Amino acid sequence: MLPLCATTADDKLPLICCFSVHAHAEPGTMPRILELFAKRGLVPTLWHSATYGTDEALLTIDVQIGGLDRDVMYYIAACMRQIPFVEVVLTSERHSAAD
Repeated sequence: MLPLCATTADDKLPLICCFSVHAHAEPGTMPRILELFAKRGLVPTLWHSATYGTDEALLTIDVQIGGLDRDVMYYIAACMRQIPFVEVVLTSERHSAAD
């Protein structure tokens, strides 16, 4: 079950959470995705976005951030799926090189 509220990141956790978002290329999509991190006082360690497809009408965003636990990662992904024009949100995790 997904938590009803999220906690802030703990820099001591070695887990790197990865999000891959596929959406229609609409001006409000990227700031809405970024807001999910910003309102928690978090800055992604990696952000890559690009348009693609016919007339560059589609958007892919890859985000990585450390210090989240899995429950928070799943909660943020669920929030992303509620954003207008977002089609797919995939999550994965990896451990930092320090492990």
